[in-house]
Amino acid sequence: MTDCKPLSVVIITQNEEEKIEQAILSCRPFADEIVVVDGGSTDGTVAIAQRLGCDVYHNPWPGYAKQRIFGADRARNNWIFFIDSDEEVSAELQKSLQDWMTRPEDDIKAYNIYRIGDFMGKWMPKGENIVRLYKKDEVAMKDVLVHEGPDVDSSSVPVLEGVLWHHGYRSIQDHVQRFNKYTDLEARKDFDRRRPFSLMRLLFRPPAKLVYTLFFRKMITKGVAGFSVAFFWMYYEFLKEIKLYELHRTEKKQKPVYIVESEKHPV
Repeated sequence: MTDCKPLSVVIITQNEEEKIEQAILSCRPFADEIVVVDGGSTDGTVAIAQRLGCDVYHNPWPGYAKQRIFGADRARNNWIFFIDSDEEVSAELQKSLQDWMTRPEDDIKAYNIYRIGDFMGKWMPKGENIVRLYKKDEVAMKDVLVHEGPDVDSSSVPVLEGVLWHHGYRSIQDHVQRFNKYTDLEARKDFDRRRPFSLMRLLFRPPAKLVYTLFFRKMITKGVAGFSVAFFWMYYEFLKEIKLYELHRTEKKQKPVYIVESEKHPV
C-alpha cells in the first residue's frame, strides 16, 4: 500500500481456529501487514494465519499486555491497530481506517474504536469506546494483568467511525470460566497495588452494576440474553472484591509471628 501512514495490525491468539480467519480477512482492506502472535495453539490457528499471509510469531503465553507488546515490537510500522482473534472490523470502520491512512500526520497519537459484543445470539444494545489504534513510539502499552491497552486517557482521543464487532460469546460454561479467570487477574492486580478490601464495595457495587447494566446500558431490552449479561456483571463485581479479600486474608495468615522474650530484671 502507498498510503501516507502505513499501518500494522497485531492479533494475539491461542486456539482460535474457528474465529481467526474472520478477524484476519476483516483487516486485509487496510493493513500493510498483519502480525499474529500465537501463544501455543494446538489446533489449526497458526496454519490458517500462515495461509492468509500473516507474519506469524510464536511466543509462550506471558500475559495479555506482554503478548501485545511482543507483537507491536515485531511490527514494521509505527502505527499499530490491534484486535483480538474473535473480533471483526466492520465495513464502515474499514473505510474510516483507509481514509485516516491517506491523511497527513498530525498531533493525534491514538484513536478510540467503538466495540459492540454479542451474547446468546444477540448483539448488545450499547458498546464501548476503547483505544485500539496508537503510535508505538509515543504511546506505551500498559503492562498490567488485565484490561491492558495504550497508556492514554481514552476520553481525550477521537473516535473513528464504524464498529468493531466482538464475537466473544461461545457458551455459558465458557463465559463463567472467562469471568473466573478475569476476576482472578483483577483481584491480583488490585492486591499488587495494595488496594484494601472494602465491605462497602462488596455490598453495593454488585447491585449497582446490575441496575446500571440493565437500564443505562439498556440490556433490559434484550430479553433473557440481556438479563443474563446484567447478572453476569453483578457476579463479576462480587467475585473481584471477594477474591481481593481472600488474597489479603491469605497474606495475613502467612505472615510469620515473632515471639520476643521479655527482658528479665534482677529482683
